[in-house]
Amino acid sequence: MHRGKGMKFVGDSRVLAPEQRKQKLPKDYSEYPGKTEAFWPNFLLKEWMVGAVFLVGFLCLTVAHPAPLERIADPTDTGYIPLPDWYFLFLYQLLKYTFASGPYTVIGAMIIPGLAFGGLLLAPFLDNGPERRPMKRPIATGAMLLALAATVFLTWQSVATHDWAAAERQGKIVEKVAIDKSSAGYKVASANTCITCHGDSFQGGAGAPTLIGTGLSAAEVAEIAKKGKGGKMPAGIFKGTDEELKTLSEYISGLGKK
Repeated sequence: MHRGKGMKFVGDSRVLAPEQRKQKLPKDYSEYPGKTEAFWPNFLLKEWMVGAVFLVGFLCLTVAHPAPLERIADPTDTGYIPLPDWYFLFLYQLLKYTFASGPYTVIGAMIIPGLAFGGLLLAPFLDNGPERRPMKRPIATGAMLLALAATVFLTWQSVATHDWAAAERQGKIVEKVAIDKSSAGYKVASANTCITCHGDSFQGGAGAPTLIGTGLSAAEVAEIAKKGKGGKMPAGIFKGTDEELKTLSEYISGLGKK
């Protein structure tokens, strides 16, 4: 049959005409009026304003609640109980367990944290699928929840098991007092090994508290010297006479009093 006589040609509707074909380009920012702004100075100025508000708030907080200060650090005091800042408490608690302390300190200090942070560093390469829903990524979601639970638990354990009363006592700032080492009370204390634990100026050390400004009466000091206190100071350390005990108790009771 001749063209145009009894036959009709129908084009494929799936194929667009040349004039209908448009290159798919990302939308220009001008198509979002009111939702975009210039980085300089509009956006950067807003960031600076937010930063200034937080800075002023932080400064007000430091003025209202100044950082607690402790006595000058004494590297010879092996009885000092350290406590790191809150963001390291979980690692601090980890080093208390048997499998991560003592001869195995390298496990708690390097191997376990190294594996955790190494896994976090490799996470984008190990889990690079297109799925974004947590339920569709069980391995990544489970690892994240496990790490979060471990961090929260170890932080809570560190705070709950820390001896806050002992930490307050050991960090107490004590006014320096001139010690008369030629006095009878000091000689009795030296003869009964008091200065071995409490320091040659009774400043405290080796787990023993300071004896300056204790607020104890002479009778209370004498009772502690004979019977001990709290397990850290056993009974029977004082070996002197009753007269020496009286001299010692009166001397220690008077330390730091004005």
